[in-house]
Amino acid sequence: MAKNPKRPRDPNQLAKSIVDIATGEVEKPKQADNSKNPAAVELGRLGGLKGGKARATKLTPKQRSEIAKIAAQARWKKTD
Repeated sequence: MAKNPKRPRDPNQLAKSIVDIATGEVEKPKQADNSKNPAAVELGRLGGLKGGKARATKLTPKQRSEIAKIAAQARWKKTD
């Protein structure tokens, strides 16, 4: 598997490389082939889709209330 070349860190050099690619002066770098097993992707997605709901059903109302209070405090916490 070929490794992609690193992009320049300097903003000016990065801008020039983008323009070169856009105008066709330089060939666009190839993307690495990250093909995943479709069965594994589907299995992982199933777990991700039911995670929050499954956790919520296991919590008591008091536990859910505590979690909600902590979340609200985090949202409204001042950052000075």
